[in-house]
Amino acid sequence: MTIALYARTQKWPLETVVIRLRHSRVHAKDCIDCITKNTDTMLDRIDTAVDLTGALTPEQQRKLLDVGGKCPVHHTLKSGIDIRMARAAPPP
Repeated sequence: MTIALYARTQKWPLETVVIRLRHSRVHAKDCIDCITKNTDTMLDRIDTAVDLTGALTPEQQRKLLDVGGKCPVHHTLKSGIDIRMARAAPPP
């Protein structure tokens, strides 16, 4: 959504955005860019492939990918989320 919205506001000829995600678990010791130093830890990795269609210049494509990396969902996923689940109260 962020990529498409940005392209629309810039009036760029973006036609479609397709994003494919692949989730895997990797050992921290195999992750060169990771912060954690505990080599026994398993980390979640999400590989993202972005397909932009339309008559975009290479610079526009680079900018849209940059914008996508700054979207709220991307920031949330990178933040180390603490998810807690509880049973919902029954409706009154």
